[in-house]
Amino acid sequence: MPKPFWSIVPRRPPSRRARKPWRAPLSLAMLVNAGAIGYHLSEGWDWGDSYWMVLITLSTLGFSDGHTQILSAGGRVVTTLLILGGLVVVQISIQGVLGLSESGYFRRLRERRFRSWLSTMHNHVILCGYGRIGREIAEQLTRENVPLLVVEMDAERREAAEERGLAVLMADATLDETLLDAGIHRCRALVAALPNNASNLYVVLSARGMAPNCRLIARSDSEEAERKLRLAGADQVVSPYVSGGRTMAATALRPLAVTFMDLLAGSGCEVEEFLLSSDPADLGNLNGASLAELQLGSRSGALVLAIVPPQPAANDVPRQYRGSQYSQQRPELLANPGSDTRLAPGQMLVVMGSQEQLDLFTRLLGTALKSVDVMST
Repeated sequence: MPKPFWSIVPRRPPSRRARKPWRAPLSLAMLVNAGAIGYHLSEGWDWGDSYWMVLITLSTLGFSDGHTQILSAGGRVVTTLLILGGLVVVQISIQGVLGLSESGYFRRLRERRFRSWLSTMHNHVILCGYGRIGREIAEQLTRENVPLLVVEMDAERREAAEERGLAVLMADATLDETLLDAGIHRCRALVAALPNNASNLYVVLSARGMAPNCRLIARSDSEEAERKLRLAGADQVVSPYVSGGRTMAATALRPLAVTFMDLLAGSGCEVEEFLLSSDPADLGNLNGASLAELQLGSRSGALVLAIVPPQPAANDVPRQYRGSQYSQQRPELLANPGSDTRLAPGQMLVVMGSQEQLDLFTRLLGTALKSVDVMST
C-alpha cells in the first residue's frame, strides 16, 4: 500500500551536528562549571560569587556590580578563557540550530503537534478537496460553526484554505492512512469534493470500508459516476451541474421560494433533521403518539415542516439492485403533517425554529432521538 505523502518526500540526510542536538547545552554546562571552578581556585571566592561572575561574563552584562571584587592575574586569565569559550559555545549553538532546520526537525515537530491536535477532533466534517466546490462547502460549514478539516494535496489550495483559518491536512485523501489521521471514526460526515470522479470513488470506497456508519457525501459529474458512487456506499451524491440547473429553474419558476431560503440562511432561524431511533423501546411514550397529543410545536415553539417515513437500510436492498433506480427510491415525504400524524421508529422530522427552540425540541424527544443534522439552506 502506498505511503502517505509526507513519508515519501525526499529529505536531505541530517548533518552530524543535527544528529547530536545535545552538544550545545552540554558544552554550555561544561563551560559554566569550568569557569566557576577557575574563579573558585584563582580568587578563593565561594561558589555563589564564582557562578555570579560566570553569569555576568557570558551574558556580557559587564562588571557593573559595585560589590564585585578586583580580579587578580589568574582571575583575568580565567575571564579571558571564559569569553573565548563563550564565543565557541555560541557558534556551536548556532550551527546546531541551523543543522536542525536543514534536517527538517522543526517541520517534523510541527507535524507531530498538528497530528496530536487532530486526534482530539470529534464530531467534525472531513472535506476532501478545496477547489471551487470545496471552498463553497467550507464557507457554508464555517457559517454554521461546524468543526471542519480540509484534506488537500495541492500546496496553493492548502495556503488558500489556511488563509481562511481552516485546519488543513496535506495528504492524499484516497489513502486509508490519511482518512485514519483525519479521524474517520470520530467525524460526523465526510464530503468527497475532489476534481475527478475516480478520486471521489476511491475516497468513498476507503471511507465506507473503514467506517460503515459514517455519512458520506460525494460529488459527481455524470449519471454513471453517480451510480458507481452509490454502489461504493455514498449516502448522497450531488452533481454541481444538476444542482445549479435546479436552482436556476426554481428561481425562474418560484423566485419567492428561493428568496425565502436565502433569507432563512442569513437569519437566526434554522432547519434541522431529527432522526428518531429505529428501536421502539427508545421512543417509549412517543411511539404511536400523535402530534396533537405530544404538543411538540406548542411546547417548544418550533414548527414541524415535514416527516420522512423510515428508509430501508442499505443491507435490506438486494446487492444486484444497489446503486440502481430501485435502491435510490426514497419514501414519500409527508409535508405539513396534520395533528393526527403519529410518530414511529425510524422517522425523520424536518423542523424549523430558532436555536433555542430547536434545543428545547431536542430535549422533548429525549432518548427517542438518534441524531440531529442541520439542513443546508
